[in-house]
Amino acid sequence: MTVPVALLLLGTLLALVAPRLLARADWPEREPVVALWVWQCVVAGVLLCCALSMALSAASAWQAVRGHLFAPAPHGVVDAYALRTTGPWAATVAVALALGGVWTAAMLVREVRRARTRRRHRRSELLVRAPLLPGEEPGPDRLVVLEGERADAWWLPGQTPQLVITTAALRRLKGRQLDAVLAHERGHARWRHDWLLHCSGALATGFPQVPVFAAFRDQMHRLVELAADDEASRRFGRLTIALALVELNEDRGVFGPCPTPHTHVPQRVHRLLTPPSRLTPARRLRLTAAAALVPLAPLLVTFVPGLRALG
Repeated sequence: MTVPVALLLLGTLLALVAPRLLARADWPEREPVVALWVWQCVVAGVLLCCALSMALSAASAWQAVRGHLFAPAPHGVVDAYALRTTGPWAATVAVALALGGVWTAAMLVREVRRARTRRRHRRSELLVRAPLLPGEEPGPDRLVVLEGERADAWWLPGQTPQLVITTAALRRLKGRQLDAVLAHERGHARWRHDWLLHCSGALATGFPQVPVFAAFRDQMHRLVELAADDEASRRFGRLTIALALVELNEDRGVFGPCPTPHTHVPQRVHRLLTPPSRLTPARRLRLTAAAALVPLAPLLVTFVPGLRALG
């Protein structure tokens, strides 16, 4: 039972240490795309630790599971894991982790269903407020213009994604600012940020007492906006997208002294106007490679005893 315990300890260590290290680092603000990758690797590593520990704990507790899991392996490999010297808590750990996996899947399904329901409702509203013209087909290249007094623009994902903008936003955005806003929203669609938000929201909702999942959700909401800002600024300039953000949000009171649900907007504008220096390509590559090793660590811990037995 050494390997399942080691996997649980490794997962706990990742969940405790990685968010603190990322919170103290200054580079996620400078490289949001790399930070998104790192966060995904950390969470994948934690989940993989739990899944592998569950499998080995179940193999220790039940002969039938052990027979299926190690069916093609020689007897020496099974002996290397010392699965037969199990304690009374192996079945409890396996069942608890399995229930956690089922709960995670249920939360993800619920999150996806809720998102689809919201999209269908908003799409129905769009068809009422902006019906299709004769011969017009919905598609990702269709720009929907809604009559509205509030300046706003958003991307509605789904099987037939829609880019929506209000007439107030068309009046306020000047020159290339409109193109920059559309590029920002298309950046969300290109990198499928909606799925990152669904997954992080499902984990945080399903396990509210686990800090790493709450931090994952909060950071996803922040980093996807920074990444989309950078996507637009590379084509139209940082000043253009910063002015567009001001035009879209100044009537919402986000730049006043009182906190609002959009308090991240002033920080985004400040970041665009005073851009931090980017990391060197070599350091970005090192961070990307180091993050990719995080999900490999549980696999290494799991397979080392078997590989030693075979060697």
